[in-house]
Amino acid sequence: MGVTGQGPQSGDGMEPYGTDDEESAAVLRTVGRIVKMCRERAGLTQAELGTAIGYSEEQVSSVERGRRAPSPAFLEAADRVLDAGGLLIGLKKDVEQARYPKKVRDLAKLQAEAVELCAYANSVVHGLLQTPEYARALYGMRRPPFSEEEVERLVAARLARQEIFDRQPAPVFSFVQEEVTLRRPLGGRMVMRKQLEHLLEIGNRRNVEIQVMPTDREDHAGLSGSLQLLRLKEGDTVGHNEVQLTSRLISHPREVQIHEIRYGIIRAQALAPRESLAFIEKVLGET
Repeated sequence: MGVTGQGPQSGDGMEPYGTDDEESAAVLRTVGRIVKMCRERAGLTQAELGTAIGYSEEQVSSVERGRRAPSPAFLEAADRVLDAGGLLIGLKKDVEQARYPKKVRDLAKLQAEAVELCAYANSVVHGLLQTPEYARALYGMRRPPFSEEEVERLVAARLARQEIFDRQPAPVFSFVQEEVTLRRPLGGRMVMRKQLEHLLEIGNRRNVEIQVMPTDREDHAGLSGSLQLLRLKEGDTVGHNEVQLTSRLISHPREVQIHEIRYGIIRAQALAPRESLAFIEKVLGET
């Protein structure tokens, strides 16, 4: 069975899933009401609370109306200033989940159950490997454009997904990146330098393998586009692919098998992990 939706290139691109997500909106409205109740109980105006915690009156108002997801720092500072006794701090997990649109939450849940994640990225650096600067540049390029607030929300959500690298027991990761994703200077030269340095750092972890698919390959099994495979604890494997505004989770055995076959061939055609890290170092030196 496949699940198709309007969607973010949650694996490696910049298009988010649609924001018409009533579940997330309801969580943010509830959090906003709780913040407002605590503020009014403390006898502070929105402007006074903002000044006390280092945020603008407009930002406090947006949080209270459920239009903005408060950052962990916002909730921690507000809890302290409003003497909320940990009530607002206790909302951090709910807010973090609400940052994900529904289909991203579904994918994140699968990632949390995965013992192995395999991904081929052909246009940009895979989302799990992106630096904050690189992710921000990608979202900033989106047309029609996102608001600054939306860009920051999406970047925060993307970075939160990267916590999977620190999960215990540690999953096994395999990434294949097209050479062009290492050379296209998205965000500018310094952003790309930091991104390449980050790839080298992540690629040296024992549970992570990053491979590069050179542009000069005459045979290529990945020309149909990017793909992702998640091998779950129970032994099942789920596929995920995306193009433009469509993102699709795949669980039909035959389709998953095709993805597995293609990914195996892609890995064989790409440079070996050690050669790939040397290649990334070479590109970094040229940047």
